[in-house]
Amino acid sequence: MAVQTTSNLSNSVRTKYLEEYLQAAEEERMYDQFSTPQGQDGVQEKIDGQSPVQVPFLSDLETVTAAISQTADLTPVTLVDAVATITPTSRGNAIQWSEALDIRAYTNYGSARFKALGKNQMVSVDNLALIAALQGSNVYRIVARASLDAGTSTHLLSRLGLMTIQARLQGLRCPYFPLEQTGGQQSWMALAHVDAFYDLIRDTDILAVGQYQKGEIVLNYELGKVGAFKIVADARAKVFGAAGADHSSIVATTLAAASARLDKTITVTTIANIGFGRYLTIGTEETGDTFYEANERCLAVSTTGAVVTIIGEGANGGLKYAHANGVAVRNADSVYPVAVGSSLSMAKLYANETGPYGEVVGPKVQGLADQFQSLAWKFYGGYGRWRENCIVRGEYSSSLDAYGGAAV
Repeated sequence: MAVQTTSNLSNSVRTKYLEEYLQAAEEERMYDQFSTPQGQDGVQEKIDGQSPVQVPFLSDLETVTAAISQTADLTPVTLVDAVATITPTSRGNAIQWSEALDIRAYTNYGSARFKALGKNQMVSVDNLALIAALQGSNVYRIVARASLDAGTSTHLLSRLGLMTIQARLQGLRCPYFPLEQTGGQQSWMALAHVDAFYDLIRDTDILAVGQYQKGEIVLNYELGKVGAFKIVADARAKVFGAAGADHSSIVATTLAAASARLDKTITVTTIANIGFGRYLTIGTEETGDTFYEANERCLAVSTTGAVVTIIGEGANGGLKYAHANGVAVRNADSVYPVAVGSSLSMAKLYANETGPYGEVVGPKVQGLADQFQSLAWKFYGGYGRWRENCIVRGEYSSSLDAYGGAAV
């Protein structure tokens, strides 16, 4: 007798909840918005061989400066490719649960796990876009990154600073968003952390508009556009923690013991000045174009000897990442990169076999008694800048870091 089980209904289960996966994957995008998808076959094989992929982007024709000859024919010209060179990589994650959980669950666990996977997929892949967007050589900042000071007004994000970047983008012929995406208006996007946005919305000229013409700017923090920029402020945007100017009460210590993900305490070699400064940053200082994915910021709450109780960005209010013994702990001003460009700033390479949102694998039944199930996603691809005039990285301090704190 044929028996219907979850093992031969996995395709139906996946189809039922795939919309939840895609919805979560779409909602979490940030730096991916600066890219144009480019699907290719055989990307997985290029990853195995570590082969870079060149994605062409046709340039404009050169401006004509000569009159048409009355005796000779026109000399045809060729289109020149701008090329994004991408070394594709792979990402994936999986969850596993027992049959008993499905039997006893009173919540919509089937839908929730697809949403969790979709969110994890886009956050993980978007991190690849973040790295490509923020490591370019087209940088605007008033002073060197290590000298950006939260207490200096010219180091903060402002309307004037954005207008300076706008002039650069226009001068370098940075491509706008396609007009069909913007309702016919020429526009770029400026993606900033909320701490940098705090200073932008306090700009004197913007406050005047908010106070006398458009109150929602001040009352609801609704600043949608400045100049040619659509402003996107997000607390998940990249921060170069403690990469700016040092405080007078500097914390420059290290972890005296390894910390695990979700830990709510850290142990440091010295607690001098812990509590001064707005945040502690755990991880190697990001100077120049260096980038460390596992750096994170946290608040110091109290100290007991060398043990510091912290509040972090982890799911339980603890640490988001694990950190090794000896990792730096600092309280200098943070630096807030602002990515400015359009959907034509980068190329997003993905394998046609898995698609731009990755592929859902499962649910699969496992175990001698079919007592476990698993669900996974996988993605093959990467991101690359077409050319350096397609995206600018502005770097700023935030006056929020100037408020500091008192020793705990």
